[in-house]
Amino acid sequence: MTGDGESDDDEDDTEALMAELDQIKKERVEERLRKEKQQQMEKLNAKEEELLKGNPLLNTTPTSFSVKRRWDDDVVFKNQARGEMRAPKRFINDTIRNDLPQKVPTQIHEVI
Repeated sequence: MTGDGESDDDEDDTEALMAELDQIKKERVEERLRKEKQQQMEKLNAKEEELLKGNPLLNTTPTSFSVKRRWDDDVVFKNQARGEMRAPKRFINDTIRNDLPQKVPTQIHEVI
């Protein structure tokens, strides 16, 4: 009779171990499926984010481009008058001491 009791205990232990093994297998399958689903969601989110960032009209984050060119940067004759020194304009409220009568004879002389 002692042999029958031990075999029942062994069978009960085996059944308990098999049930625990099945439970572990189910947990692993669920964990694997959860990880795969999470990876798919991450890939989908990354793809959506890439699509949104790819369109500059929808991109709301400021870009780090430091090169901003003006529309007239490629003009050939830019800054040519920069080296010329102009005489400061003087305004005197006197028609004789004003600069205009001094310029007129030189301008007439240049035309002739």
